[in-house]
Amino acid sequence: MGSEQIPQPPSTAAAPHPPVAQETSVTGTAHRWLLDRIGALWALLTDRPVSLYAASVLRIGYGLLYLVFLLREFPHRDEIWGPGSPWTPALAQQLFDQTGWNSILILSDSRAYFELCYVMAVVTSALFMLGWRTRAVSLLFAVVVASFHARSIFMTDGGDNLILLMALYLVLTACGRRWSLDARRNRLKAARAGAAPEPARSLFAQQLRYARTTLTTVVHNCGILVIAAQVCFLYGSAGLYKIQGPTWGGGTALHYALNLELFQPWPALSHLVDQYPMVIAIAGYVTVLLQVAFPFVLFGRLKYPVLTVLLGMHFGIAVLLGLPLFSGAMIVADAVFLPDRFYAFLPRLWRRAARRAGVRQPAPGRAAGSASVPPQGRPDEAGSKRRATPAGQRDTSLATGRASDPAAP
Repeated sequence: MGSEQIPQPPSTAAAPHPPVAQETSVTGTAHRWLLDRIGALWALLTDRPVSLYAASVLRIGYGLLYLVFLLREFPHRDEIWGPGSPWTPALAQQLFDQTGWNSILILSDSRAYFELCYVMAVVTSALFMLGWRTRAVSLLFAVVVASFHARSIFMTDGGDNLILLMALYLVLTACGRRWSLDARRNRLKAARAGAAPEPARSLFAQQLRYARTTLTTVVHNCGILVIAAQVCFLYGSAGLYKIQGPTWGGGTALHYALNLELFQPWPALSHLVDQYPMVIAIAGYVTVLLQVAFPFVLFGRLKYPVLTVLLGMHFGIAVLLGLPLFSGAMIVADAVFLPDRFYAFLPRLWRRAARRAGVRQPAPGRAAGSASVPPQGRPDEAGSKRRATPAGQRDTSLATGRASDPAAP
């Protein structure tokens, strides 16, 4: 009996429990935070299409660029893509066997067939720019750009590469829902229908419509994300590549570029700019800095001055180096980073300026924020979608209009 141990008090045995409870609380908080972030990301991906106006700007910009490009090269079309090109269809076919590319231009050696393809390419670019039957025309536009690019890949510049990538990406997006003939047709159709109730649908039809709307939204948002990532990779890799060279580090890269005869559309202007070496050196350093920092400034207001400086840089490349197609392609690509509220504000700004100048009066019975802009989300989940939308995005969602309408092109 004397060797028995005295039991420890309950308070001493319970001492290790508070740290365990605290650790469990921290783990639960982190788990809830992670679930909230995943839920917010999923809602952003599936609730509504983002950047509808930006996608429309990309459609208009690249359609117009390629249309102007085809019209500008119309006198030289045979030497670049036609049967009379030094890069013959036989050479193109040998290259395709190695690279896996293809082109509709080499399906026949007939000159009449080539002229027909060229006319169809011009018409397709115009229809894509105007947004007519955008779902189908966007696919045709991608085929046209890929075919012309692959036919004479060694006779074009870097602007064609970017336009080719964007033409492929835009197939995934709903780029015809704003500022297009399709949007106008849907708006007139909705105005004619008025407030007539929708026909009753079966449960299967409702589920099928829901799945189609969700799939369209997810594919569009992923396409916009890929476009933004492509531009970030382009700027970042270009800046890092420039850092490796001694000319950019020494501030003399632009001096050598301005003195290349191949990139002197106006030699007198190039020589005039070359007389200011300090300005050229500063412009070179700023170019490298902005390109490297571009992917890291997209989540704040600093991106607006950065985009403005890049806009000036691309204008300088177009004028001084004679690369308007490349500069135009980059300027249009930068438009994907501007929010929809910026583009939605532009028509109001135009109407306000026109009203002050007395050039144009607003249509009677149609005030700003007309009834042609329906609420966001699916009809059966309007309340839940509205509650799930963050407060900072409500203005954008109101401006984007028919975001989840599956009938919209």
